[in-house]
Amino acid sequence: MPGTNLTREEAQQRASVVSTGTYVVELDLTLDPPASGPHRFGSVTTLTFDATAGASTFVDLVDAEVLAVTLNGHDLPVDSYRDSRIPLTDLAEHNELRVEARCSYSHSGEGLHRFVDPTDDRVYLYTQFEVPDARRVFATFEQPDLKATFEFHVTAPSQWQVVSNSPTPEPEPVDGDTAVWHFAPTQVMSTYITALVAGEYHVVRDSYSGAYDDIPLGVFCRQSLVEHLDADDILLVTKQGFEFFEGAFEMGYPFGKYDQLFVPEYNMGAMENAGCVTFRDEMIFRSRQTVSAYEQRANTILHEMAHMWFGDLVTMRWWDDLWLNESFAEWAAHHSSVQATRFTDAWTGFTNNRKNWAYRQDQLPSTHPIAADNHDLHAVEANFDGITYAKGASSLKQLVAWVGEEDFLAGLRAYFTRHAFGNTELADLLVELEQASGRELESWSAEWLQTTGVNTLRARFETSEPDAEGHEHFTSFVVEQTAHPDHPTLRRHRIAIGLYDLVAGALVRTERIETDVRGAETEIAELVGRRRPDLVLLNDDDLTYAKIRLDDRSFQTLVGGIDAFEESLPRALCWGAAWDMTRDAELPSADFVSLVLAGVGSESDLTAVASLLRQGQGAVNLYTPEAQQPHLGHRWETGLRELVEAAEPGSDHQLALVRGCASAAQGPEFLRAVLGGALDGLAVDTDLRWTLLFALARLGELTDAELEAELERDPSNSGRERAAGVRAVRPTADAKAEAWHRAAVDAGTPNETRRNIAGAFQVSGQAELLRPYVDQYLSMADTVIDDMGVWIGQVALVHLFPSANPDEEVLAKVDAWLASTKANSAAVRYVSEGRDDLARALRARSA
Repeated sequence: MPGTNLTREEAQQRASVVSTGTYVVELDLTLDPPASGPHRFGSVTTLTFDATAGASTFVDLVDAEVLAVTLNGHDLPVDSYRDSRIPLTDLAEHNELRVEARCSYSHSGEGLHRFVDPTDDRVYLYTQFEVPDARRVFATFEQPDLKATFEFHVTAPSQWQVVSNSPTPEPEPVDGDTAVWHFAPTQVMSTYITALVAGEYHVVRDSYSGAYDDIPLGVFCRQSLVEHLDADDILLVTKQGFEFFEGAFEMGYPFGKYDQLFVPEYNMGAMENAGCVTFRDEMIFRSRQTVSAYEQRANTILHEMAHMWFGDLVTMRWWDDLWLNESFAEWAAHHSSVQATRFTDAWTGFTNNRKNWAYRQDQLPSTHPIAADNHDLHAVEANFDGITYAKGASSLKQLVAWVGEEDFLAGLRAYFTRHAFGNTELADLLVELEQASGRELESWSAEWLQTTGVNTLRARFETSEPDAEGHEHFTSFVVEQTAHPDHPTLRRHRIAIGLYDLVAGALVRTERIETDVRGAETEIAELVGRRRPDLVLLNDDDLTYAKIRLDDRSFQTLVGGIDAFEESLPRALCWGAAWDMTRDAELPSADFVSLVLAGVGSESDLTAVASLLRQGQGAVNLYTPEAQQPHLGHRWETGLRELVEAAEPGSDHQLALVRGCASAAQGPEFLRAVLGGALDGLAVDTDLRWTLLFALARLGELTDAELEAELERDPSNSGRERAAGVRAVRPTADAKAEAWHRAAVDAGTPNETRRNIAGAFQVSGQAELLRPYVDQYLSMADTVIDDMGVWIGQVALVHLFPSANPDEEVLAKVDAWLASTKANSAAVRYVSEGRDDLARALRARSA
């Protein structure tokens, strides 16, 4: 929409003339829905602020019906509201603005999202404001540096739970069915971390008592999920997190109470609203999950909690420092998981999953510096990516290794104390870290945060002739560092080098050298004279962010015994190296499949198991020449079935491998057998049933009657969403036509349903069926973000990209579109990323 794309320069100009004070926001959630048109709620904003006398500015308000505007007691014309802005002119030194409006409920997960649970017809609302969507609910200065206090007054059905940033007050009755909740003013905060959650939520209450004030805790979910809510585990991780963070930061939690609300149809994993954290309610598990799901949930809980200090208490001045906000929380979540919870191998999960996300993102044409140039809101919305989160966290992990953990935490404590309830830039943090550590960090920041691309590290060495016992010894050892020509920066790395030997059938680390690597070549004098081991592992302990390559002997050791590592983290680094080599067309897909089949059955990290099963399937579908796919696909499926049969009944491995088999299945027999209960110890519960039915539908082996029967068995909203994906994956023209309409054309499709449909559209093996959609995709890409917004557009452009047609003709069409389009820059980005994946697949196939 015109006027919604605030630029950094506009924000700086507004902040130069405006200083906010208070917001009083009155919301009426009881308006009757109209016979036609959008369903709206009442919104009255009273905003007090100081300004340069005589200056002009504007407030933001999106998709509203404005009823009245009053500035300093004078009515402004209602029709001055246009392009999502209300202009304000001739400001006084002290100002009061009142905006009365009706705003629209959302079904896209932006602003105030309204959901009716099909299980019981109960209504659930929640807000999602990051990046710029508080302006969909009340009139705002929508930028993070114009902080204020917020006082919410909410009229809603009296039987509802109503939750915001401040503690929930006792409701004041209006009549028998309606009440008003008068919330106390919040602490000073940015608009994007304010929140409102309302509806017939179930709540479990508790409290945390630590070294500072007691913290009231609440865990909320829909009524239809109460039987699945494991609040004890959620609260355990929450309390462990508070104990760790309050101790590490030497500062009490700053926002009083702490509610965690699991909400439906959520676009992201979670959001750090101060004291009112929202999570996607798929984290309330309806069915059996492996331990990796619980580890990821704990990580998300800790990620949002870290934001209470880094992001909410101290907030970036503008979105250029979005990376620092998210990277810190990412680093802190993994660090606290290891230090404070049962998930002591969390960094292994990071290496096996999140870091691969970063490596892929950093090799796309859309790569950008960690400290991105977010010149406007469109750029911000596109940069919630693997660089902002995982590369940034990897860089912070490297920074911790560079300055030392104690000095890093000391710098953080000074930073929080100095800038509490204020706004900062990266330089403010670096000042405190330099003061604490004595390290000069400006040059480190320049080479790590302001450059693009990932370095590759290789060991180059010479050895002596074998001695009497057959052992060789290093006569020279150099770490080589290279960079892609388009991203030529060679960085300083603090790394560990591990020497591993096979001892009684186990790969054991016998030596560890920690050193600094600089430039193209770094001599490692400490290793000269050491016996050459069976495997040399650069970046042992995963201290830095870099791709690694193994020498021939090390790689052969890996092929013969990747399952022999005693520890999970070095194995994760080797898995990552092998996948990198496959994606870079240095390792044939068949060899990667063989490696996965040799080690996935005994891999101790269940995050790695899930990642490896996805990667193995991707190697078959994307990186294997078409003529060889049936043979390799058969070997992959057969190998996985053998691993299923060997897995311990009832184990996490059994469940994960069955899921992998469902994705690999080339025929219905195994799927039908599992549905019928053929595997000892495996509970064929709701989620697993949907996984198996999805696989049958992909093969064209699921009838309409079977699908309807499953929906009767699972009439929940999740069941409806899964069924939408099942319909979309079927190999028929009618199924694809309906799926395309719902995912790419119909703006009214609920957001989570859209994701399920879009994610099931492009299917390997359905190339000819999907070929007509190549041109439709490129036509849609021209306008989808402008027509339906970034969230809907991103789902359509990422998931509907013609990945099931990896050939030169499609590549040429995409290139022609990229060369001629005038589409939104975010659309160009998503198409170019799909194009890069397509070209990478073709290179791997030809190699």
